Amino acid sequence: MDDRIVKFSVIVNDKLHTYEGLEITAKGVKSGNFIQNECSFTISNIDKETRDFLLTEGSPFNRISNRTRPFCRLEVGRVSYGTFIMYQGDIALVSVTQPPDIKLTIKCLTSNWGKGIMVEKTEAPVASLSTIAASIAKDLGLPLLFQADDKQISNYSYSGPATGQIEKLYRMGDYDAYVDDDKLVVVNRNKALSNSIRILDLDNGLIGIPEFIDYGIRVKMLIDPFTKVGMELQVTSLIYPAVNGTYKIRKLEFDVANRGIPFYYIAEGARV
Repeated sequence: MDDRIVKFSVIVNDKLHTYEGLEITAKGVKSGNFIQNECSFTISNIDKETRDFLLTEGSPFNRISNRTRPFCRLEVGRVSYGTFIMYQGDIALVSVTQPPDIKLTIKCLTSNWGKGIMVEKTEAPVASLSTIAASIAKDLGLPLLFQADDKQISNYSYSGPATGQIEKLYRMGDYDAYVDDDKLVVVNRNKALSNSIRILDLDNGLIGIPEFIDYGIRVKMLIDPFTKVGMELQVTSLIYPAVNGTYKIRKLEFDVANRGIPFYYIAEGARV
């Protein structure tokens, strides 16, 4: 294994600030439903000017008064292949610890900014699911990835925060509707995303032994640039062959650090 790369970036007022080389850890979880993806960053011993900047821009009072949108991004990878974006979201809260090792903890949530945008809309008496999904994606400022069986919806209307429309979309049928970092995804609940397969075995990143959970399995694996929520996961375990099979990733946890041991995914999948 070659050296890791972990970068934390924040975008405020259209300016990108990237931090690398400091001690950075990040833990988060992505779900294939309307629950917001979250990530918690910890950065140690950052300079005072930058620390004050993040504490100020991450304050909820600052967002209310200035209507700024502090946006965070996590990029990870290795020297051999470069970095990829593991997580994107809005900064929800920034806190700081006492000296001597001053640490910033930055909590981010996907599409959290949309909670403050109120929407009131009514579609045509009969509108397709894809049309409604495209309208919701527009409200959230996101592109749409639609891979679900389309159908007609009667008398669609909504009033409330823009982000709340994702849950309503999720409950319109046997669909998964969720925000995956930079896009709104709608897919049939019993099908994985097309053209997306992760082969997982001892030679391809499997760590330890998979375990059964209520609706499928839970597996630990090495970080890679391709694994996504909603994709197909083909598991082969020599020690525990009962778990072997094809699953759809419904939940993806990640734990990374540039100076510690963690650098892995934990995926939960339902049998396809």
